[in-house]
Amino acid sequence: MLKQSLQYKLLQKLSPQQIQLMKLIQLPTQAFEQRLKQELEENPALESGKENVDDYDNSQIDNDYDETGNESISAEDINIDEYLSDDEIPNYKTQTNNYSSDDEDKHIPYASGTSFTQHLKNQIHTYRLNDDEEIITDFLIGSIDESGYIRRDLEDILDDLAFTQGIFTTQEELERLLKIVQDLDPAGVGARDLKECLLIQLKRKEEHPSRNLAINILENSFDHFVKKHYSKLTQKFHVSENELKEAIKQIEKLNPKPGGSYVGNNKLAEQIVPDFTIRIVEGELELTLNSRNAPELHISKEYNDLLQGYKDTKDKSKSQKDAVVFIKQKLDAAKWFIDAIKQRQQTLLLNMNAIMHHQKEYFLTGDERKLKPMILKDIADAIDMDVSTVSRVANSKYVTTPYGTKLIKEFFSESMKNDQGEDVSTIEIKNILASVIKKEDKKKPLTDDKLSNLLKEKGYPIARRTVAKYREQLDIPVARLRKEI
Repeated sequence: MLKQSLQYKLLQKLSPQQIQLMKLIQLPTQAFEQRLKQELEENPALESGKENVDDYDNSQIDNDYDETGNESISAEDINIDEYLSDDEIPNYKTQTNNYSSDDEDKHIPYASGTSFTQHLKNQIHTYRLNDDEEIITDFLIGSIDESGYIRRDLEDILDDLAFTQGIFTTQEELERLLKIVQDLDPAGVGARDLKECLLIQLKRKEEHPSRNLAINILENSFDHFVKKHYSKLTQKFHVSENELKEAIKQIEKLNPKPGGSYVGNNKLAEQIVPDFTIRIVEGELELTLNSRNAPELHISKEYNDLLQGYKDTKDKSKSQKDAVVFIKQKLDAAKWFIDAIKQRQQTLLLNMNAIMHHQKEYFLTGDERKLKPMILKDIADAIDMDVSTVSRVANSKYVTTPYGTKLIKEFFSESMKNDQGEDVSTIEIKNILASVIKKEDKKKPLTDDKLSNLLKEKGYPIARRTVAKYREQLDIPVARLRKEI
């Protein structure tokens, strides 16, 4: 026998609007400007810039959504008067921008010039090559990544040439043409690994004993060089430490990523646009939001006039009714977007204000030793928001301080106790660790065990594995790889 029963479940679901708001909060300034531009292009009911408030009648727009979040309306459901009332200026028309938009340059610089690939093709086309050779060299150039390397096996490239270009060639011919590609600028481009990249660059240099020794080392003892087994190198090549040192200097001057040296390779000029500014005014901290994050938006007056025309028409056609439903949808979307931007501004300011006050001593002095331990939950509890919201703000936003422009997440750190039982930031410990390593004798670099003992002497009792973790986070290699002659 079938049994019927009722079950109650409490589910928390984010509406499409809430999801969009979270995405807006996460966007850094430049990406936010692109999102704003996209919305203005897609929604004709939304306009930017200042407008004459006296000529504006729209004050309130009500959303009508069914349970799924989709609009469910007809022309008869719309109260046109609600869209045309002129009681007061809409609150979403007021600006949350707390300083002049003229304070900043709103133009984003783009890198000009040709792409890295086109730069290489322009060079190869100056060589005398037949049609098949041109296709093959262009194909090889197309296989070069942004670092300047060809990471694919030549056998795979041979197969691709046969299947996609209808060109059948030999591996010997392909290697001959690859040598031509490797003659292009910047030096080292087209290499298949680091060793080949460095050798290509060295062989372009003038003849010199240290240059010749460097080539010999890379060709015959690359592993010893990488592992910094200097004593083995001096014995194998019968050279003094000074001669080896000069050869290593030759190698250190080379570029391991030749593609990165080409400016035109960057599609967008790298520029950090801070979302906040913190100033010290008469001994107190002052926080402002970048005006790029507070655009002037309003709803189109033309759409307001269209609704007025619909209201004044006695005999309403089907096309007019369809038009007013479309207008209603666009107006609702415009109002939601304006409200979402306002919420975004308030959320950003609320988060940054809490961070600023938590790290007040640091922002007043610039002394990193004054940075307090701070985790996402500390700020989330202080402003009564979810940890994920604080994370979205911290991970993608920058703040300009009297001591430089910083990524906000850099102010967050775990806490550890020193030998006096006081909570100290792991940032402070990492800075001390970096300082100790910088001052070490590079002929005998300190192991993680010795670093741990030194930190304990300075009052920071941390284990060797913790030292190793912090060292890796600081992108500092192990002792063996820090060794110098």
